[in-house]
Amino acid sequence: MVSRKSIIPVYLTGILVLLVFGSCTVDLAGLLGSDDMNARFFERDTFKFLSEADRELTLGEEYAFLVLSDTHIEGTDAFGLETIASVIDDTIKFVVITGDITQSGTREEVQRFIEIAKTLGVPCYPMLGNHDVYFGNWSVWKELIGSSTYRIDTQASSTTLFILDTANASMGKEQLDWLEEELKTARTHVFIFTHTNLFIEGMGDLQQLTDMRERARIMALLQGRCDALFTGHVHKRIIKTLGGVEYITIEDYRSTRTYLHVQVRGEGFEYTFRKL
Repeated sequence: MVSRKSIIPVYLTGILVLLVFGSCTVDLAGLLGSDDMNARFFERDTFKFLSEADRELTLGEEYAFLVLSDTHIEGTDAFGLETIASVIDDTIKFVVITGDITQSGTREEVQRFIEIAKTLGVPCYPMLGNHDVYFGNWSVWKELIGSSTYRIDTQASSTTLFILDTANASMGKEQLDWLEEELKTARTHVFIFTHTNLFIEGMGDLQQLTDMRERARIMALLQGRCDALFTGHVHKRIIKTLGGVEYITIEDYRSTRTYLHVQVRGEGFEYTFRKL
């Protein structure tokens, strides 16, 4: 018979292996120095980087946007993020980066992101990933970017965007309660963006939504109410369609230069993966 004492070390070892090899490079000291998600959620609706015009984006009933993830800016090296500007034309109305924008959440790295984002010519909506809160660097994000959870209601269109915080591998009850209420007044098109993937395709993938009951609640909330949920984190492409919702996980931009082009027309939307 295997004792409980012998199982626990194996279990913990497995977690460490997943952390180190299952996704992006993990600095365990930085990870353990991350801060509390609920504290971040209660400081929502504070904007430093996004202007009022960015938060009152005007769209028609036909428009396009770009989604990318895991840029992992390191120091001043953005690994080609600045080249995304070359594919932004008059049809592209905004860009979303689904977390791990930086490697360690340092002031230098966040400022490099802001510098590039300001050259794009369209609003760029950022969100936290686990790397962005390493070493307690939420304070840097809060000062330079602002809230990690927010809602964008576009003007002259039927679209609502939700940016959610899963940098600590959870959404938390408070954030999910908030989302449930906010969905009641959302527009016809609902697009949700967060960092941590909900699904895996093999043991080599890292799924960091640690509570499966939470994942079940998310899916129940979105069924029939959301067009798509976009995530990153695992550095590979995973696509699921459940309850009429597209769950799209995007490979990392840093090593693949992959981005998602989303086209909205009337009541529908379509998407294509592209590379620079």
